[in-house]
Amino acid sequence: MNKPNHAGSPANPTIPNGSGAAAVLAAGIGAFALAVLAVAGDKSALVKTSLNLYPPTGPLSGVTSVAVLLWVLTWAILDWRWRSRSVAMRPVNVAALVLLGLSLLMTFPPIVDLF
Repeated sequence: MNKPNHAGSPANPTIPNGSGAAAVLAAGIGAFALAVLAVAGDKSALVKTSLNLYPPTGPLSGVTSVAVLLWVLTWAILDWRWRSRSVAMRPVNVAALVLLGLSLLMTFPPIVDLF
């Protein structure tokens, strides 16, 4: 039985996956940024007033706006750097899942109260 050739060869070129890896990692970074900014906006009066972009919603307007901006910028920069590369997906997926897990944990009050 022949084993599949995962490495690129002239007969079997690999398709660059850098754009997909950039999207996955940027999602993890964006989720973590949202959690960090939410905690910072809740714990610090200076951050709370700085993130208050629209008074009826309070600091949540700035938290989400800055988190989305960081997510898009991270995605654009990583995509620009990795666009034509084949990136090892296992470390990217692990990093993204760790960041997503940490951001999920930061939504629970007993954990947030430790900060």
